[in-house]
Amino acid sequence: MSKMRAIEAAVLVMRREGVDTAFGIPGAAINPLYSALQKVGGIDHVLARHVEGASHMAEGYTRTKAGNIGVCIGTSGPAGTDMVTGLYSASADSIPILCITGQAPRARMHKEDFQAVDITAIVKPVTKWSTTVMEPGQVPYAFQKAFYEMRSGRPGPVLIDLPFDVQMAEIEFDIEAYEPLPLAKPSATRLQAEKALALLDQAERPLLVSGGGVINANASDLLVEFAELTGIPVIPTLMGWGTIADDHPLMVGMVGLQTSHRYGNATLLKSDVVLGIGNRWANRHTGSVDVYTEGRKFIHVDIEPTQIGRVFNPDLGIVSDAGAALKVFLEVAREWKAAGKLKNRSAWLQDCQQRKATMQRKTHFDNVPVKPQRVYEEMNQVFGKDTCYVSTIGLSQIAGAQFLHVYKPRHWINCGQAGPLGWTIPAALGVVKADPTRNVVALSGDYDFQFMIEELAVGAQFNLPYIHVVVNNSYLGLIRQAQRGFEMDYCVQLAFDNLNAPELNGYGVDHVAVVQGLGCKALRVFEPSEIQPALRKAQELMKEFRVPVMVEIILERVTNISMGTEINAVNEFEDLALVGNDAPTAISMLD
Repeated sequence: MSKMRAIEAAVLVMRREGVDTAFGIPGAAINPLYSALQKVGGIDHVLARHVEGASHMAEGYTRTKAGNIGVCIGTSGPAGTDMVTGLYSASADSIPILCITGQAPRARMHKEDFQAVDITAIVKPVTKWSTTVMEPGQVPYAFQKAFYEMRSGRPGPVLIDLPFDVQMAEIEFDIEAYEPLPLAKPSATRLQAEKALALLDQAERPLLVSGGGVINANASDLLVEFAELTGIPVIPTLMGWGTIADDHPLMVGMVGLQTSHRYGNATLLKSDVVLGIGNRWANRHTGSVDVYTEGRKFIHVDIEPTQIGRVFNPDLGIVSDAGAALKVFLEVAREWKAAGKLKNRSAWLQDCQQRKATMQRKTHFDNVPVKPQRVYEEMNQVFGKDTCYVSTIGLSQIAGAQFLHVYKPRHWINCGQAGPLGWTIPAALGVVKADPTRNVVALSGDYDFQFMIEELAVGAQFNLPYIHVVVNNSYLGLIRQAQRGFEMDYCVQLAFDNLNAPELNGYGVDHVAVVQGLGCKALRVFEPSEIQPALRKAQELMKEFRVPVMVEIILERVTNISMGTEINAVNEFEDLALVGNDAPTAISMLD
């Protein structure tokens, strides 16, 4: 046995559990952990500029590779409360991150000590588990439980709060005798798979809806194999985008009120049986349940029992990890295929592909100021199939999902349910830290970009290069569009005459100056013909200087992006594509 400070045991446990990177900011109440990180070694640390930023970096880090656990660290009091948004975002999207906070000494916790707050009570609704460790001997085992909770069942975030004197106390601990706890994940049975296949086989127009749970289970290959074996077309959710490549013949579009394709919505409305795997039936995907479910049967597979029937009652519910379910589904499907029991789906697939080839939105506009649709057309021209996009919310994200293309799992890194502004920069930095070889392109509107712009300094300090496309209309664009229903345009304009940057012509903040002041590179574009050269120049600057590079594109002030209140009633505010040149980078050409 070895005698050591409790906090040193915690670092040893984290290393044994696979942690090699942490994001955070030191402070008085968490300095013992930082001293242990320095003494024990083996865990690299990225110094954030805001503790919320550290939590989103941890999210980006986890979302990048299967098995990753992002770790964020902060001191007592406001550091923990700053990380609540990151914990909410991770919880909503089933993303495991470990948040560690310092705390006042045990004897002073109830005395309204400086920066002492009951953080475990505050974060309880947005974590799988949270605890304040009151006994030094429990520290390594609290961390052991944390990793078990994060990885078992539906993944999610955990917070461990550590009083100062608990961290400093000496304990006996033998890391060589430590073993991670075996994980618990439900698995579909053969009988359940047979019932699901029977329902699908009865259908004339079946669909697979592939959710983020497929990516969490690292089961995208199994999903594609099952689709190819059965011939059933696939609709990925926003969180499942990339589980099947956009150019795969069986990928037939995304469905929803905002982040959707015209052909995806039309195909869902034509279907008669839908198998959802690892998805939540989120309201931005479904719209009203009546419209979404009318005339069709549903099978729902999810790892979390309480998700089954939460939004609507499926005809068949199966509690299972997505990967485990797909394995047994494939086993049954192979047998049925060999026995000639699976229907030929070629006519239905051809019908879906016809919609995909014809129901396109126009992107090729030559307007000055630039229309946003043209930006995504140019991005498709420049960025290849290995590009990993990072975005959070706003008209930029919605239009990006309508027009960009994703070809691999974990190459659309998106905060799906919470959608906090400011998420994009720190999340992108976390992605680059997790995979320095990845071609990362972030996408923001001007307001999302301004929210946590200080984190760009982290990219400059730690050489975390990526390209950040900022589409600037100097508006809270999504909120402005939502205000149309109230016949107002109120408190959403970000425009003003910048005395120090008259060349902006009233577009307000000089993002180029701010980005450069934070140690990064920046380019600004005013015309469509300048977009592609600027994006290519950004690639060169990123490689040369190894820092984030912003490309700001000045948009027309008002563009309404396609969206609606029902999947059968999406408003198309702009022209639709009639010939191939209207949408030259569409995934399926019109002619």
